This record gives sequence, C-alpha cells and structure tokens, in this order.
Amino acid sequence: MDISQEAPAAFRTSAVRPGPIALLREAITDIRSRWRLVRYLAQADLKRKGADTLFGNLWWVLDPVLQMAVYAILVTVVFQRSQEAYPLFIFAAILPWKWLSTVISDAITSVSGQERLIKQIHFPKIVLPTSAMVSGTAHFAFGLIPLTAMLVIFYPHHLSPYLVLIPVVAAVQFVFTLAIGLIVAALNVFFRDIGNLARHVLRLWFYLSPALYGAETIAGLSDHHPTIARLMHLNPMFAILESYRDVIYYGRLPDFALLAAVLAGSFVLLVFGTIFFKRLEPAFAKVL
Repeated sequence: MDISQEAPAAFRTSAVRPGPIALLREAITDIRSRWRLVRYLAQADLKRKGADTLFGNLWWVLDPVLQMAVYAILVTVVFQRSQEAYPLFIFAAILPWKWLSTVISDAITSVSGQERLIKQIHFPKIVLPTSAMVSGTAHFAFGLIPLTAMLVIFYPHHLSPYLVLIPVVAAVQFVFTLAIGLIVAALNVFFRDIGNLARHVLRLWFYLSPALYGAETIAGLSDHHPTIARLMHLNPMFAILESYRDVIYYGRLPDFALLAAVLAGSFVLLVFGTIFFKRLEPAFAKVL
C-alpha cells in the first residue's frame, strides 16, 4: 500500500487558526476518510510485533495468562489470601488493564517514532495514535481466547448470559483509552520524558486500581483512610475493571449508572484530547 495516496488534497497553513468545532470536524473527517490507512498501519504493527518472536502472535494469548499466573502465585501462595476462583477474578481485570497500558505505551511513540514519515509525506497525523488503538483492541480480542478457555474448562459455574456485556464495557474503555492516547501522543513530540514518566504512572495506577483486589478492599479503607478510598473510587478504571469483573466473575449486571458517568467523562476527555492533538499537529514536523 502506498501511503502517499492517502495524502489529503489541502492542508491548513500556520496562519489559519481553526476553532474547536472546526478541529473536531476535521479530526472526524481525517479518520473516516483515511480508515484504510488506519487499518493498514494497525495490521503492520500487529505483524511487526509477531514477527520478531519465537511464538509470534501466540504471545497475545500467552502474555496475559503468564501475568495472571505470577500475580495469582504472589497473592494466594506468598500472601496466603484465599478467594474462590482467584485466577479468574484477577484475569478479568488484568486483561483490560493490559489493553490500557499497551495502547498508552504505543500511543506515546506513535507520532514521535514516525519522524521520517511525517517529514516526507503530508497526511493527518491523528491516524497514528488511532491505529495504535486499533492494534491494541486486536490484542484485547485475542486475550478473550484464554478467558473463554478458563471459563469453559476450569470455571463453568461462572458462565452466565451477562458475558455478552463485555463489548459494552470495552466500548467505554475504548473511548477513555483513545482520549488518553491522543493527549500523550501529542505531548511526547515536545516532551520526550513522557515515556519514562508514563511507566511509573501506569505502575502506580495499576496498584491503585482494583486489579489484584476488589471493591470490598477499597471499601475497607473508608474507616481509616477515607480520602484515599474516595480518590480510588474516582479512578475511572475502578468502574471499568469492576464492570468487567461483574459480568465475567460475579455473573451480574454492572453498575450502569457508574459506567455511564465514566463514559460521559471519557467523551469530554476525548473532545479535549482531539482538539489538543489537532491544535498541536501543524508543529509536529517542525519539532521532529
């Protein structure tokens, strides 16, 4: 595929300062009209990541399973905490968390890592973090394979009709993650420390999210650390991870009110992230 064929016919000059609405419309048009390019870049990324390893694309299935095994041994053997079907309990949160962390990490370098391409060819740069999001979504979909195997083989009593709601929760996470991806992709062009900072932020964010523990643990903090517990409840990943756990582990409806609040906030963040990215986009080639 010749990427130069995707170049738009006209570009705004540095003298033109479109308003927020115009930038949003432009971003939507960019993605819709260059969807073939987004898909091509996502497929190329998937092939590249699978080509340099012995197991190739099988790692999309093995990696979350191995990560689950490490944490399961740590919690159940070392810390001697007991919970029914703990591997499923933790896998229901680790899989979407891996999706979030992978997309953010890829989005950070999605623009700054394409310096030569950006300088040689005119095309809407927003397709770069968008393709990273699409690629990460494919990883998440492959991760549903071991989840299905766990439910069918080891935990059939956790099978429930509520599993069909996984795409609903995933849609909320998609909007939230895309918003963050656009922001960090633009920032990393000007501040290359974003990648180093993100690793530490993601690590802390993981432990402050109900991945290794559930909402009950956070509720137990309310007595002695009410401020911390309140802040942890405000964490968007609290609602997202607990919603996954509701439909996968507990076999019940998620808290749709809380999920809707996260979705509304994610849309606001996505609008801001899109405008922020498009506002900085004309300067990318100069900085890189």
